[in-house]
Amino acid sequence: MRLTIQQTRTIKQLATQIAGEHARVRVFGSRLDDQARGGDLDLMLELPEPVDNPAFLAAQLSAKVSRLMHGRKVDILLAAPNLLRLPIHDVAYREGVEL
Repeated sequence: MRLTIQQTRTIKQLATQIAGEHARVRVFGSRLDDQARGGDLDLMLELPEPVDNPAFLAAQLSAKVSRLMHGRKVDILLAAPNLLRLPIHDVAYREGVEL
């Protein structure tokens, strides 16, 4: 995985600050390939409770993690009981690594 230990810790802390202590984060996509270069950071934020404002929540986490990653593009996928589950969620659950 092309994230440092400090980056993974900080991403987890940011997710907890923004979404609560029960939030879990998975990395999926090209960042899991140690041989790849560049690319964005794909994160899935898993929440056990329904989300009132998912777009705002995703934007907040994306902006904060992007600053941590020196402006790199960060895509946030949300998984919560009240949100539609798409095929990309299956990919993130199957191939993703929980931080």
